[in-house]
Amino acid sequence: MTSTNPDDGGSNSVDQIIAAYLEALDRGEKPERDRLIHDHPEYAAQLRDFFADLDHMQQAAERPAEPDETILGTNALSEGTILGSRYKLLENIGEGGMGAVWVAEQQLPVKRRVAVKLVKAGMDSKTVLARFEAERQALAVMDHPNIAKVFDGGMTDQGRPFFVMEYVKGIPFTEYCDSVRLSLRDRLDLFIPVCQAVQHAHHKGIVHRDLKPSNILVCLYDGKPVPTVIDFGLAKAMHQPLTEKSIYTGHGIMVGTPL
Repeated sequence: MTSTNPDDGGSNSVDQIIAAYLEALDRGEKPERDRLIHDHPEYAAQLRDFFADLDHMQQAAERPAEPDETILGTNALSEGTILGSRYKLLENIGEGGMGAVWVAEQQLPVKRRVAVKLVKAGMDSKTVLARFEAERQALAVMDHPNIAKVFDGGMTDQGRPFFVMEYVKGIPFTEYCDSVRLSLRDRLDLFIPVCQAVQHAHHKGIVHRDLKPSNILVCLYDGKPVPTVIDFGLAKAMHQPLTEKSIYTGHGIMVGTPL
């Protein structure tokens, strides 16, 4: 943890200290938390909060899934559950580090299929909630045909935040390319809109930070393949905070998909 030593020259922000701590963990080291707090008393409260959040998420990730893990409060979220008086859950189509994604039917004011993302039960630490809100804000500030759109948001009766976004019924980019045996040139042509979408996000001051084939889905529209960038759960705002809640730089590594 030499990078967190105050004698290195210049002071370190709490974000830099935490980033160095996480990097040390990645190297297989086990930095002493008490020593780190002792060496940086000005950040003691923030570091304790960070370590508490880190332990909370690691414990939630390590617990075996059980039926009651989908419950927060007394009611389970299941097929047929109505959120926000107008979104009927139809099918759970996946789970990420922070949230579960459902296909839902919007019933008012129009009927259409949408995707609903909810914070996973047991992952309701303030850092995770801040990242969840940041993803919603990141999607809301962007308007590009190759980026999934956000439509709405709210809270479940059990107090779990959710947001409603465009339902992208596609398959991962590489899987599509392989399944139809695209040539190298055709793959590059299909990838150009992805680059344009990422450029649009960068112009808005948003860095995705988790681009991978499974976060670039390809759908067919009138027989033409169209890629869409999804999952801005680890996005970083470069010019201004996406949310008033604090989010530690580097913390997203622990709630993303390392592989």
